[in-house]
Amino acid sequence: MTGKIHNDGEFGPVVLRKNVRSRGISIRVRGSANRDGCRISVTLPWSLRYQDGLNYLEKRRSWVRNALTVQDRRTEEAVAEGRAVGKADEGLVERLRKEAKAILPRKAAFFAGRYGFQYKRLTIKHNSSNWGSCSRAGNINLNLNLVRLPEPLCDYVILHELCHLKEPNHGPKFHAMLEELCLNNLRRLASLGSPDAVKYNPWVQAADSGTLSTCGLPPLDTVLSREISRWRMV
Repeated sequence: MTGKIHNDGEFGPVVLRKNVRSRGISIRVRGSANRDGCRISVTLPWSLRYQDGLNYLEKRRSWVRNALTVQDRRTEEAVAEGRAVGKADEGLVERLRKEAKAILPRKAAFFAGRYGFQYKRLTIKHNSSNWGSCSRAGNINLNLNLVRLPEPLCDYVILHELCHLKEPNHGPKFHAMLEELCLNNLRRLASLGSPDAVKYNPWVQAADSGTLSTCGLPPLDTVLSREISRWRMV
């Protein structure tokens, strides 16, 4: 993937990226700016010109303007509810980085040993696109923002990426594995007296009684993923 930065008169810096896997032009609007100061990214097929991306941005200007307004409102709500900290200064980011480097590698190593995973390298990153990732080479990236999440959610992301070491896609085997590990981890957290694990007791109890598939509860990994989506990265 390759790209360039365009300074738009209304939106400020916009990143344009060419991707060989893209079949059409798409626009993404973020709640916060990336390291280049961009909240808007335009992705286009490799065969198209960057000007084609700019032309598409112009056609979608009204939609982008509305999307920015919606993202700003969601961020304000998240700050008010304690799920975001507003605009972060470098001091906060560095404090989070230091905490993340002290906590996340230990957590990943613990879960890898407990559940039989092996990864090659673990890197702590600061980005606004994902909470974690796992490469085909077996390397895991974790977002420093994970240390701001309640422990069950932080653990969920780490377990999610570890599961990709054995199941690269998001098929039924992947979700079954992740569901089982999340349930096991919630039992562990509950045994340690974690107050954040209490809200998931219905899933643990249903699993222990053998009624999880018939009790009407949504999949646990779906619930955890939905809760994480409500948090804003700094």
